[in-house]
Amino acid sequence: MIMMNGYSDIQAPVTAISRHRIATDGDGVTTLVVLHSCPLRCRWCINPQTWQEGASFTVMTPMQLFARVRMDDLYFQATGGGITFGGGEPALRSRFIEAFRKICPKQWKINIETSLNVPQEHMERLMPVIDEFAIDIKDMDPDIYRGYTGMDNARVISNLRRLADEGLADRCVIRIPLIPEFNTDDDRENSIRQLQDMGFTRFDRFDYIIKNNR
Repeated sequence: MIMMNGYSDIQAPVTAISRHRIATDGDGVTTLVVLHSCPLRCRWCINPQTWQEGASFTVMTPMQLFARVRMDDLYFQATGGGITFGGGEPALRSRFIEAFRKICPKQWKINIETSLNVPQEHMERLMPVIDEFAIDIKDMDPDIYRGYTGMDNARVISNLRRLADEGLADRCVIRIPLIPEFNTDDDRENSIRQLQDMGFTRFDRFDYIIKNNR
């Protein structure tokens, strides 16, 4: 039985909810829940609406979100799918995600798309409740990372080590982009070698495609 009381003091700004996604955000049929706010200012961000001032979002409690997504329970349970939290940086809303995990059916998979550039306290809440981490590290080189995101990557590396130390490397898919004007194939391979030394084995290599009218 799902308990629908409590957690009314926990809220998160939801930018969008996208249902019936297949093979894009985890196993099975998933619903992507896009949360607002991000510490990074990536040069070619594809979701600037998740951090720009004046952007539109709806503030929800975990119960309100569950009421919106529970209609797809049958799809989630039949296909091994569930909810993927994206953004922005959803890991900043760790209390919200932790509370949502307690409300939704235990058979649902809970995934997160994250940069890991968040304080460790958020990781401590998320590690017990996340089934799969899709981690976009940009590049392991501090100078390349700072040049593209405007931020330092010390927290990223620290949180990667924490995940590996807790034996969660197999739950992590590390996204390794080739970013025009910022890194090279050699840089990407250097990042992969560093991650392999930490114990990570699942990588998603892809290239950013930059439009001429950026």
